[in-house]
Amino acid sequence: MTDSDDTPHLAVLVSFSGYGGVERMILNLIHGFVAQGVAVDLLAIRAPAAAWREELPPSVRLVDLGVRHSLLALPALIGYLRKHRPPALLAAKDRAIRLAVLARRAAGVDTRLVGRLGTHLSTALVDKHPVQRWLRCRPMRWLYPQVDCIVAVSEGVAEDAMHLAGLTTERILVVRNPVVTPRMLALAQEPVSHPWFNDDGPPIILGAGRLTRQKDFPTLLRAFAALQKQRPARLAILGEGRQRHTLLAQATHLGIADCVDLPGFVANPYAYMAKAAVFALSSLWEGSPNVLTEALALGTPVVATDCPSGPREILDGGRYGPLVAVGDAAALAQGLAEMLAHPPAADKLQAAVTDYTLQASTQGYLDALKWNEYAARESTHAVIS
Repeated sequence: MTDSDDTPHLAVLVSFSGYGGVERMILNLIHGFVAQGVAVDLLAIRAPAAAWREELPPSVRLVDLGVRHSLLALPALIGYLRKHRPPALLAAKDRAIRLAVLARRAAGVDTRLVGRLGTHLSTALVDKHPVQRWLRCRPMRWLYPQVDCIVAVSEGVAEDAMHLAGLTTERILVVRNPVVTPRMLALAQEPVSHPWFNDDGPPIILGAGRLTRQKDFPTLLRAFAALQKQRPARLAILGEGRQRHTLLAQATHLGIADCVDLPGFVANPYAYMAKAAVFALSSLWEGSPNVLTEALALGTPVVATDCPSGPREILDGGRYGPLVAVGDAAALAQGLAEMLAHPPAADKLQAAVTDYTLQASTQGYLDALKWNEYAARESTHAVIS
């Protein structure tokens, strides 16, 4: 698609900071938009890596804003809005939302602005210096009232956003993440090269996520060590991060190094999830943890910390899997043992995530963007003219 194409495009603004859940969810959404016949411009702060580019639908117009930080993207975004005047703009994450507010005001356009929030920011900022918290939160109160709609990925994130930004319930819409896709279900059927997933050895507990403080994998290691005293099992944690060496040292200290493996980043985690005995989420905070939703969609039993926010909503208060206190290794070990001994039926687990399909999520975002209303008006104008 070329710049000469005068078809009105939906603009999607996102910073590609790695291979995280936000990037995956935005790519899923873009596929959902295109499937609904929506023309999309992807406005990239930090151009996506080649692997992400290969996953974009061919019709998507990629607009590299040419910078690596949100604030530096302001002139380029203003220029884009003035030139293309998109009917609507979806901005993913807090910094992109603030950037979009400033750019729309400076550009003088009437583009509808929708922001997506995917994390429980209050909890994420708990250990930050008060000045850092103020600098992060105060702009939300200044700028978020100028956003037409905030989409929150969970009720917990919505409540947090109302508290931080002083918004009313009318300005916030909860739309579940587009986690369950045909692509995910197909990838889950692929083979796994890791030898543990191809033998008849002890059951495998799986964790996944960046090896950072947020995911609290040290508690998962302590829980696994306690589980090992009850029954044999193995633990694999997918992902990369700054805590890798610390976690390996902890596994050695706990005497479980021979049954713990950190395979690093894997391109297809779904195949691992589908073949694991239990999936464990040990996070200190989330927004709506996609990995938990993915595991349930694949029929894998789960155990999760009752962190803010998401797991309690996804698991319906513990109906679909044990919820344990954050940082409680003993309770996490007990939950793992329970799921190994009495795994729920796969169809019961899959029923927990029917709201997290690509189709349902895409429609929720199109409603927030009022895209169908815009398309109907354009169709009427075209008939009249």
